[in-house]
Amino acid sequence: MTLSASPSVDESYRVCREIARKEAKNFYYAFVALPRHKRDAICAVYAFMRHADDLSDDESLSIDQRKASLNAWLEAWHCASSGGSTTDPVFIALADAQQRFQISSQLLDHLVEGTAMDLHRAPRSGDMQYDTYATFDDLYRYCYLVASVVGLVCIRIFGYTDPRAEKLAEETGVAFQLTNILRDVREDLQRGRIYLPLEDLERYSVPIPALAAVAAKPRSPAPNERLLLRAEAERAEHYYKSGHALLPLISPDSRPALWVLIAIYHSLLKHIQQQNYEVFSRRISVPTWQKLWILARGLLQVPFSRALAAETGTGN
Repeated sequence: MTLSASPSVDESYRVCREIARKEAKNFYYAFVALPRHKRDAICAVYAFMRHADDLSDDESLSIDQRKASLNAWLEAWHCASSGGSTTDPVFIALADAQQRFQISSQLLDHLVEGTAMDLHRAPRSGDMQYDTYATFDDLYRYCYLVASVVGLVCIRIFGYTDPRAEKLAEETGVAFQLTNILRDVREDLQRGRIYLPLEDLERYSVPIPALAAVAAKPRSPAPNERLLLRAEAERAEHYYKSGHALLPLISPDSRPALWVLIAIYHSLLKHIQQQNYEVFSRRISVPTWQKLWILARGLLQVPFSRALAAETGTGN
């Protein structure tokens, strides 16, 4: 998004807040519980990531055209972040947030790399009609780039001093992304992508053609497919433990927001489990009333958490 004249920093943050309000869904509920200056910074990061994602997913363009658009946009960001003139409100807001919270340029570049991962996959060959990941280690790298890097940026805005927070934030991002993968199995199949590791498909005797049929005709999972989905859910549960361990390590005034985010995503995983992994036939989600209930519980923590931050001098 660009304006005819360079907007002020305040106007730029307002644009980013509006983008986040419209597009961020689960994330926006957590943003509300942050102090204003941290919420603005998170919205700027989200707006930046959202635009990169939109460029990568623009199916009206060829892969090469999308790569070219993304590279040109990233070059414009590098120029703006180095002090060059820009009228892009997202760049203006993000440059301010980057300086205020000491977010490295490398992390922001990794955010873009994560949104563009599917543009750089090797061409499909032979009978393989899907982008796949051979092992969980391969999938973990994908989760790191598309989700963990977001967490590493966020904790710089939240505030922390204990270096253990970085690994815990990385693993919390993996928990979130594994939850998304479980929710979106059928949608991803329709887009030619299988994020369930091939080694796991083989372990549970789930052939790719059986999964492929789900894209065209929704159905309930077979018993072995439910076992596969349950195994991935158990992996996600393992990484959610890192999210709960991360909470006390970040600045008290940011804990309610992180708690809200973890609670909403973990609730999504629990809904998938409670509905016996019926992700082939419908898209499972957390009802809006439940998200609002979680947010209300998070907001009740805000006065205490901000008082504690002021008392300990850990807010920033």
